[in-house]
Amino acid sequence: MGIPGCRGREVAVLTGSDSSLSRRRCPLPLRRPLVVTVRALPLRTSLVCPGRLEALCSQQWRKQQRVARFCAASGLPSSEGYDGGQPADEDFLVVNFYHFVPIQSPEAEVSNHLMFLQGRDIHGRIYINEQGINAQYSGPREDALAYAKWLRGDDRFSGILVQVSPATGGHAFPRLKLRYKPSLVQLEGGASHLPLVDPAKRATPLPPSEWRRRLQGAKGEALGGGEAGSQDRKCLLLDVRNGYEWDIGHFRGAQRPNVDCFRSTTFGQSESADSDPLAGIDKENTDVLMYCTSGIRCDVYSTILREKGFQNLFTLSGGVSHYLKSEGPAEWLGNLFVFDSRLSLPPAAYNPESEDRGEEKAIPQDGNSTFASCYICRSRVAELRHRNCANLDCNFLFLCCSRCVEKMKGCCCSDCTAASRLRPALVGSQRYSKWHTYRDSEA
Repeated sequence: MGIPGCRGREVAVLTGSDSSLSRRRCPLPLRRPLVVTVRALPLRTSLVCPGRLEALCSQQWRKQQRVARFCAASGLPSSEGYDGGQPADEDFLVVNFYHFVPIQSPEAEVSNHLMFLQGRDIHGRIYINEQGINAQYSGPREDALAYAKWLRGDDRFSGILVQVSPATGGHAFPRLKLRYKPSLVQLEGGASHLPLVDPAKRATPLPPSEWRRRLQGAKGEALGGGEAGSQDRKCLLLDVRNGYEWDIGHFRGAQRPNVDCFRSTTFGQSESADSDPLAGIDKENTDVLMYCTSGIRCDVYSTILREKGFQNLFTLSGGVSHYLKSEGPAEWLGNLFVFDSRLSLPPAAYNPESEDRGEEKAIPQDGNSTFASCYICRSRVAELRHRNCANLDCNFLFLCCSRCVEKMKGCCCSDCTAASRLRPALVGSQRYSKWHTYRDSEA
């Protein structure tokens, strides 16, 4: 059955109840694993009389000093293996990391993590299985960094790259989902059969500085498979993300991926050059430079390409987020799409110095009709940030200019403006709440 007003169209969903982004046509798993939810106890609030104000300020100062001493003693997050710095004025952080390593008893591992997180204010998605861990979560600085430090105290995870960025307005995730998951990333057919724990079966990681050097040394046609300094060696830049992520930011020379859901990615598995940038390339003499947000999608998909005969695979170590922290916006256009309530982050969120040096541009130009363009009128948008359609039964994730937001009442098409479950058009970076919030207000 089609979706009202959006019949036959794939729909991206990013709701307030779950910050995971999916496509309606992506097949659902036959059964859902048990989700273990850890909720922080509500904080008690009370009126503060003037006589207690000085004491409370002193307590707050002492707490800040304890956090500072904790970070200094732990080497967080500036010590080796941590990335993102310590945003001085942010109370909440968003932390991302993943690691492929054999885990003999993943269910017991989940229990250990749950025990450590008891009493800590952590929201996010933390998945564990026999192949390792994949985590994205938010929390107050002390809790967020304590969990990362605790994990790195285990020899199996001592070398993981922990990436830290500032949260905006508290938690970036609605709740904590910490569970066993058969596949650490969603992929057609699953990923449990892939040799993820063997580094030799994955793409060769390149540090950000080397990645930048290669991009700058392979301009123009070389990034699309042309020559790169030699008649025999070629180079192709492959964006292993979704098309809507590309629409707000990408590396110069990267082709827009014809993908709306990563689990349906088929790069290197077809002969159609229109939908597959790897179709027909010389597998032995072409260097494929792969990138994604944090690196995990490239690591997973590169094992598939290895099996398909691609010999020269390279991935951006730590993904775009690590690159922006290290190199700033050099060779990068726009913002970075993130899978949490923030949705979009400028390079300055990872590297504030790049903004001070004037390296960022408001809306850069790349000549492509879909980049930074309004989904409705195709004009250039003023803000590189997606929004959900105001029609609850559509919820399509799209870019929209301010004029079309007002004209279409926050909807993606005229049919949706007449929908029965219509929410108000949101302003700025606001996120939609549960439907009953709007239903009850109308009543």
